[in-house]
Amino acid sequence: MRKNICFNMLLFIVPLLFHLPHLVCKHTTSCTVHDLSRIPHEYYQPGHLIVGGLASHLFAAFDKEDFKERLTIHQRLNTHIVPKNYQHILALVFAVKEINENPKILPNITLGFHIYDSYFDERMTYWAALNLPSTLVPNYKCNNQKHLVAVIGGLDLDISVYLANILGIYKIPQLTYGSFSPEDAGQSQSTSFYKMVPNEAHQYTGIVELLLHFGWTWVGLLARESEGGERFIQALKPLLSQKGICLAFSETILKMIHLAEYYDMFPDLIQIYQAIMESKAKVVVFYGGIKSMLTLREIVAIGELENVTKTSVGKVWILTAQQDFTARTYQMNLDMQVFQGSLCFTVHSNVVKGFKAFLEVQNPFEENGNGFVKELWEQVFLCLFPNSNTEEQASGTCTGEEKLENLPSSGFEMSMTGHSYSLYNAVYATAHALHAMFLQTGGIVSANKERQMHHFMVTIFLPMQLHPFLRSVSFNNSAGETVSFGESWEVESGFDITNLVTFPNNSFVRVKVGRVDVEAIPGQQISIDDNRMVWHRSFHQMPPLSVCGPSCPPGSRKEKKEGEPFCCYNCAPCPQGKISTQKDMVDCVACPEDHYTNMKQSQCIPKTISFLSFKEPLGMSLALFALSLSLLTVVVLAIFIKHQDTPIVRANNRDLTYTLLTSLLLCFLCPLIFLSPPERVSCLLRQMAFGLVFTVTVSCVLAKTITVVLAFVATKPGSRMRKWVGKRLGSAIVFSCSLIQVGICAVWLGTSPPFPDSDMHSMMREIILGCNEGSVALFYCVLAYMGFLAIISFVVAFLARKLPESFNEAKFITFSMFLFCSVWISFVPVYLSTKGKYMVAVEIFSILASSAGLLGSIFAPKCYIIVLRPDLNSKDQLIKRK
Repeated sequence: MRKNICFNMLLFIVPLLFHLPHLVCKHTTSCTVHDLSRIPHEYYQPGHLIVGGLASHLFAAFDKEDFKERLTIHQRLNTHIVPKNYQHILALVFAVKEINENPKILPNITLGFHIYDSYFDERMTYWAALNLPSTLVPNYKCNNQKHLVAVIGGLDLDISVYLANILGIYKIPQLTYGSFSPEDAGQSQSTSFYKMVPNEAHQYTGIVELLLHFGWTWVGLLARESEGGERFIQALKPLLSQKGICLAFSETILKMIHLAEYYDMFPDLIQIYQAIMESKAKVVVFYGGIKSMLTLREIVAIGELENVTKTSVGKVWILTAQQDFTARTYQMNLDMQVFQGSLCFTVHSNVVKGFKAFLEVQNPFEENGNGFVKELWEQVFLCLFPNSNTEEQASGTCTGEEKLENLPSSGFEMSMTGHSYSLYNAVYATAHALHAMFLQTGGIVSANKERQMHHFMVTIFLPMQLHPFLRSVSFNNSAGETVSFGESWEVESGFDITNLVTFPNNSFVRVKVGRVDVEAIPGQQISIDDNRMVWHRSFHQMPPLSVCGPSCPPGSRKEKKEGEPFCCYNCAPCPQGKISTQKDMVDCVACPEDHYTNMKQSQCIPKTISFLSFKEPLGMSLALFALSLSLLTVVVLAIFIKHQDTPIVRANNRDLTYTLLTSLLLCFLCPLIFLSPPERVSCLLRQMAFGLVFTVTVSCVLAKTITVVLAFVATKPGSRMRKWVGKRLGSAIVFSCSLIQVGICAVWLGTSPPFPDSDMHSMMREIILGCNEGSVALFYCVLAYMGFLAIISFVVAFLARKLPESFNEAKFITFSMFLFCSVWISFVPVYLSTKGKYMVAVEIFSILASSAGLLGSIFAPKCYIIVLRPDLNSKDQLIKRK
């Protein structure tokens, strides 16, 4: 940018040297400049001290020069008025008027002003900058030089930098009323910049927070073709990406230098319009200056005129503070409805008392040195003044009865805009700084000391002396707000967020709906009142949805589309066991182990705690079955005790029979431990009791089988086995077999005993409380040992099945062991394939089934004889049975 500035200065200075012969000093006290170089528009009001101003009220487009003839500026300049910016000029005039009428500020000193226009052109800006401090020629000092103390301008970065290149030579304070990015602020530290608006960087975070506030993640970006536009795009893109916001398109508006280029830009403007209107993005962020807004109005007008798209859809325009809804005079009647509901970052403003009344009494016939008003009046009211040289068509003669308030809002606003408010504060800051300087240098002059004052201003005062006082200035303006400069010589007042409400007559009002607080922490810098928002009519008063893909409901997650920006995605359901509780979640989260997902996978529901208990139908049924079998066992035992002296009871080894019935009774009662709540004691007891009791039971059966075989063998003559037959043999078998199982259980308890545990994964909606077996290997060792005893009993009984029936239980034992082994062999695969509390039910059923098989197979025939056929329960009958 510095190179461009130097080149532009060179283009301006070289022609200036050719104009030097036309500078004529007729006397030593006056200087005149040839009309060839006179600036067409200015507004001058004399005073002891002069505040310079550089407005951007006129838009100039130069014809290309062929250098064949010398033309005046009037001949080369094609100007169009931007009437809304005329308020900037009037704000400066109003502030000077108030100061001169206030006896407490600069008493006995009249403040004057000299206002030029930048014409939005670098050459004209340099021209005006050279005219402000002295005459046209740098360092050529005439005696009638005005006492310039400061300059207020310009509206945008380029104009301000061009102006600073000249004012910086003289160290003249420059108070700008346009916002600047951080890089621009750093460049300006070497100059005499004082910024009356906040740094542009606060807008970046404000835009991002605004987009996040409404959930807009798919937006378009439009910027002017300039260093500022490039810097804006480069600064904003990373911020958007960090917050998950993508750009649907990014377009730049070309810069027009010459008038002949205007019509050549039409195809580009139509292309930009197509990109905006055909995009699915409902939000467009627009960065630029006043000229960019004028071009945007042209884009919309040309696009609608060419009818390049059949379906005109509503957009939400987000505009930066450098812009305003301005229009050239011929654009004032263009339709404003397309901008209905726009959101604008505007320089903070407030109501200044008396300013609206000042605007209402403006009269173009007043002779007050105003070189802008007549041309403005003619163009906006389509009238002509007497002796007017304009060639434009008019509907009548200007009478002065025309009122600015009758113009549409795009042409002129009666309320003070943010830029006018900043300019108003800039004049007051200069006046307060001057007041403080004069107090420090000997006090404000009285009326009879005007000559000394003039001498002081001419010989002693230099504008650079004002800098220390400007930096420390602090005052309350007429709106009651404090104005002061921060460390970067800028007023940190924040930005207002306004909502544009348009009307059919092309007028509009700005509704303040939020604010950017520059002192707030990141993420909380903006505040928005959603209830005051007005949206484009196509949105039916609802915030539009501006996203690349559909919103993913709770229970789903975003799944990126291949080859498209990261904001474009499909919606995929959450995997099993995971949820998403909000819309548009990037990933699903797993539920805690003690929770499960609902059907929509949008929330976690606590799992219910469950275990097989007496309260459940299954547990109640098993408990009743166990108690019934226990009662039946007690009945059988009572029968055998009552008939203990009968032959059939004595023949079957009463002691082993009682032991077997007692162990079977305990087997039937074991399930009651399994149905109790899983606690430390119950977990230790259930498997140990089951293993030991069943071992005793099977050992009794084995002992009875071996006793029968030995008894038969011992009855043969000369048998040596007779000494082994007796009660002690059965007791020894039961004791020894049980002792081995006791050893296994002792090792189990000593190394890895069972303990209470919870199973959160077997059942989706339940937490199964149960007992962890500790060592699974030892658990299966207990089962394997019982199975080993059962198999031996089965084999021995099977071999003894052909013994005489008088002494033989082998057939019943064989059948009972067959049932027992069948049950427990089936138990293993069923147990391993079952989950949760049903594993306990399988084990209980196996215990009851195997125990009932033993009880029925061994004791049912005997009970039948004892109870129903007592005639068979005699020694003679037993001996006769073959």
